[in-house]
Amino acid sequence: MRDALRAGIAIYNDGYYHAAHDAWEARWLALESDTDDERLLHGLIQYTGAVYHARNRNWTGAVGLAESALEYLAGLPDAYRGVRLASVQAYLEVLATDPAVIDRRRPEPVGYEDEVPRLADLEVTETAIAAGVLAEEFGYDATPVEAAGKYALADLEAGRDDSRFITLLFDFVREDDDRGIVYDRLSGHVDRRRAKEEDVSGLF
Repeated sequence: MRDALRAGIAIYNDGYYHAAHDAWEARWLALESDTDDERLLHGLIQYTGAVYHARNRNWTGAVGLAESALEYLAGLPDAYRGVRLASVQAYLEVLATDPAVIDRRRPEPVGYEDEVPRLADLEVTETAIAAGVLAEEFGYDATPVEAAGKYALADLEAGRDDSRFITLLFDFVREDDDRGIVYDRLSGHVDRRRAKEEDVSGLF
């Protein structure tokens, strides 16, 4: 849960407001209804949706989602699962009554534990989640990015901290200007790793 929370929050805090929900959705759908964890993720997903609709001047959609998000988050502790919900709820209350506030100031960032995480702050596991989400957001085929994430995590578990996949994932998530070049390199490394695995499996 922690990795998905931090990845989604960092995506949101870097301004990809709608994409953030993709870091949480699969985990949310797997939870039983009306548990605290389900309400947290449901509320955060609707929060990002409210911000997205407000930014697109869909005032009715923004108000509806803000009100619904408030209902889901009601009763949870101010720092449930490390997420600073008090500031989220305060901003939702503003959106619910004045969604055009989005035209006057940037959306409120989301805090997690003692920080306001950004993409540059994410660790390897969190970056792997964010990379898959952002690949779709930026219009890339997510398949090689997600494969690179699996290879990066396998390399990390094997103690290979100098893994090329780890470096490329960090660059893909963090380097706006060179993302296309990084994607091409990442895809090439994935193809070579797969070919090597197929060669090895063909020996047995």
